[in-house]
Amino acid sequence: MTPAAPPGRIALSLHPLHHLEQEHAVDGRDRWSAVGVDPQFRVLHHDGERFDAGWYLLELELHVEEGYLDNPCFYPDYGQGSGDQARVPIPKPETPYATLRTVVRFDHDVRRLRFDPSTAPCVFQIGTMRLTRIGKLAAAGLMLRRLASRIAAQPSLLRVVSSDLVAAIRAGGVRGFGDWLYRFHEAHHVGISLDYQAWIQRFDTLNEGDLRQMRDRARSFAHKPVISVLVPVYNTPEEWLRRCIDSVLAQVYGHWQLCIADDASTAPHVARVLAEYAARDPRITVVSRPVNGHISEASNSALQAATGAYIALLDHDDELAPHALYLMAKAINEQPALKLIYSDEDKLDDQGVRFDPYFKPDWNPELFLSHNMVCHLTVYEAGLIRSLGGFRRGFEGSQDYDLALRCVARLDAGEIGHVPHVLYHWRAIAGSTALSGGEKSYAQEAGKRALEEHMRATGHPDAQVTPVTGGYRVKRSLGSAEPKVSLIIPTRDRVDLLERCVESILDVTSYRNLELLIVDNQSSEPETLAYFDKIAARGNIRVLPYDAHFNYSRINNYAARQATGEVLGLINNDIEVIHADWLEEMVTHAMLPQNGAVGAMLYYPDDHIQHAGVIIGLGGVAGHAYVSMPRGFPGQHHRAQLTQNLTAVTAACLLVRRSVFEEVGGLDESLEVAFNDIDFCLRLAQRGYRNVWTPWAELYHYESATRGYEDSPQKKERFDGEVAKMQARWGRSLLWDPAYNPNLGVNGHNFPLAIPPRLPMRESLRSGRAVLVHPGPVIPHTTVPEARTDGAGLR
Repeated sequence: MTPAAPPGRIALSLHPLHHLEQEHAVDGRDRWSAVGVDPQFRVLHHDGERFDAGWYLLELELHVEEGYLDNPCFYPDYGQGSGDQARVPIPKPETPYATLRTVVRFDHDVRRLRFDPSTAPCVFQIGTMRLTRIGKLAAAGLMLRRLASRIAAQPSLLRVVSSDLVAAIRAGGVRGFGDWLYRFHEAHHVGISLDYQAWIQRFDTLNEGDLRQMRDRARSFAHKPVISVLVPVYNTPEEWLRRCIDSVLAQVYGHWQLCIADDASTAPHVARVLAEYAARDPRITVVSRPVNGHISEASNSALQAATGAYIALLDHDDELAPHALYLMAKAINEQPALKLIYSDEDKLDDQGVRFDPYFKPDWNPELFLSHNMVCHLTVYEAGLIRSLGGFRRGFEGSQDYDLALRCVARLDAGEIGHVPHVLYHWRAIAGSTALSGGEKSYAQEAGKRALEEHMRATGHPDAQVTPVTGGYRVKRSLGSAEPKVSLIIPTRDRVDLLERCVESILDVTSYRNLELLIVDNQSSEPETLAYFDKIAARGNIRVLPYDAHFNYSRINNYAARQATGEVLGLINNDIEVIHADWLEEMVTHAMLPQNGAVGAMLYYPDDHIQHAGVIIGLGGVAGHAYVSMPRGFPGQHHRAQLTQNLTAVTAACLLVRRSVFEEVGGLDESLEVAFNDIDFCLRLAQRGYRNVWTPWAELYHYESATRGYEDSPQKKERFDGEVAKMQARWGRSLLWDPAYNPNLGVNGHNFPLAIPPRLPMRESLRSGRAVLVHPGPVIPHTTVPEARTDGAGLR
C-alpha cells in the first residue's frame, strides 16, 4: 500500500532531473545553474512523494545570483502525467533574495510533484522549502491580504480587475470569487500588469544617449516626411492637455506638425494654454471652432490644417512615447509602400503610472473585425484619409474605428505595418473608453454601425454584428446552400469516448449536411465492435477499418481520400459537442476563400481551457494559448474571447476545405503523432491562406484519453524526434509568430512578458527594423518539402 502524504508542515527536498547543474553550497544552501529552458526538480518529503489535494502555504528561501527567475511553477501528476493543464504557478520573488510565502492549491491527490524553477538561464540558491496544509479560510485570508497590498501599491489594478471580479461572482457566486482570487494570487489574470513596471525599467526606458543617437540617425533618413498629429480638444483638464502637447514637443523626430482643433471649449484655460503653446513653436497650429461639432467635426478641422504627408491621431489627454514619430518615420523609410502603420500601446493612470499593455499581433484581419486593434498609435498616409472624406459624422466615439475600417477596405495587407513597441499611452480616467468600454456605450453602438457598413461594402451584406465583451462578434451568412462536411474521427476501442463524441455530434449539432467517417485503428474490445455495427446502419456514418500501427497523419489522409464532403473536419474521438451551432460557425469561416484551417475553443471537462489557439514558438515548437485558464477567461485584451487569425490551431477539432487540404498534400505522414497539425497550418500559411480560431465554436476535449501522455521512454524518443524534425524544417520561423508579439514570451501559455524582448527596443531604434509587415500570412521558413504520403497519397 502506497503511503499517504503526511499532515501538517512538510519539509521538501529537491532532486535535479533536467537542465540543472549543481555548484558548491553557500551558507548551507544548494547553489544551482539553470542551463536550459526546462530545468526540473523532483520534489520529495520524508514519507515519499505524495501530497493530498487541498490548500497549502509554500515557504521558499530563494536567492537569485545571476539572470532572472522566470515562471517558477509546480507540475503535479494527478495520475495522467505532468501536463500543462495541471501547472501550478508560483509568484516570482520580488527581490533577488527573498523568503517567498504564497498559497498554492492542488486540485487532486498528487502522485508525484515536479518543481520547475525557471524558463530562463540563471544561477540561484535554494534554502528551506516547505509546504504547510491550511484550510480554505486561511488560504482566503492570505490571498486577500496579498490582493490588498498589491492594490495599495498600484491603485490602477483595482480598475483592471474590478469588472472581471464582478463577472466571476455573478457567474459562480462564492466559488467563483474563490477561483478568481486564486487566479489573481497566482498572478495569472493581471500578471502582465504586476510585472510590467519592472519590465519597463529594464527594457522600455530610454536614456539621454539613446535619444541623442536617434536624433542623429533621423538626420540620415533618406526620406523625412512631415507627420501631422491631429488633436481634437474639448474642455480638456489643463494638466492632461499640457502633458499631451509636451509629449509631442518631446519627440526626437523633429519633422512634425501638431494640428489642434479646439471644439468651442467653454473652459477658459483651454484657449489660454493653446495660445501659449502656439506662440512657443511654429510647428503647432491651433484652429478655434466657433461652434461645438463633436469629435468627428473637430478632427476634420484639424485635418484641414494638416500639411504633412502622413497623419497621426492623438487624443487630447493621451501621450506619445518620445520615440513614437521616430519609429514611424523609420518604418516609412524601410517600407515606403505603407499607408497604415500601428504600434503597441498601454494605459496611464492619474498618477502617470503605465499599466495594461497591449502587445499586438501583426496585421490580423479577423481580430481587426473583433475590435479596433490598430488604435493606438495609428499613422495614415494623408492622401488616403482625404480620398475617403476624412472623419464621418454619426460615428462619434468610434470615428477612429470607422476611419480605419474604410481605409483597410482599400488597402492590401502589404500596405499595413506594425511597429511592435509601446508608442502610445492611453489615459485611463473616469469617462474614458480607456478605463472601460462601458464608459461610452454610444461608442460601442457607433462601432457596430461602422462594422455593419464595412461588411456590406466588402461583400457580406447579411453579416450580423453583435457587441460582446471586449469587442464584437461578426457572423457571416452561409447562404441557402450548406456545403457537405465530412467529419473524420480516428479511434481505437474506448467506446465510452467514441459514443459520447458521436452521439453529441448527432444529437446536438444543428448543421445537418454532414457525414461521419469513423476510422477504426485496430479496435478489439467487444463493446467497441458492437457499437461499430450499431452506428454503421445509420445513413450518414461509415466505419473505415485501418489495420496498421497508429500514425495520425496517415489515418486522416486515408479517410480524406474516401470523404465525399466539400469540407473536411478532423475530430478527435474524445471531443464532445456543447452548442448546436458549433459546426455552422466553423464552416462559415472555412468557406471563405482566403481562409485555410479553422479551429475551435476546447475545454477540459472541468471547464478550463484546453485550446484557445496555438502560438508558434511556445516550448520550442508550438503550444496552446491560455491552457488551464477557466472558461470565460478574457486573455490579453480579450483575445481568448474574440475571433482572430492565428498561425495554427489544433487538429483535435479542425475544419478545412477539401480542395485546400489536397492543395498542400494533406498531413505529413513522417510526423506520426505530434506537430502534424502545426506543420499543416504552417504549410497553409506558406501558400497564402489565413488560419482562423473562433471562440464561438465550443467543445469539450478529454485530451489524450485514448493514447495517454508522452510519458514512456519510447513516446518521449518519438516526440523528441518530431521536435527535431519541426525545428530543422521550419527553422527560425518557430521563433516568430505573426499572430503573437516579440514582447511576449515563449515560455508560458498566458502571454507572459518576454524576458528579454525578442526584438530589443534599442535594436529597433538604431540599426534593426522598426516595422513588421506580413503581406498575407507569409511565414519565413527554410526550404519545406511537400507533405509526405505513402502509396496513393494526396498530391
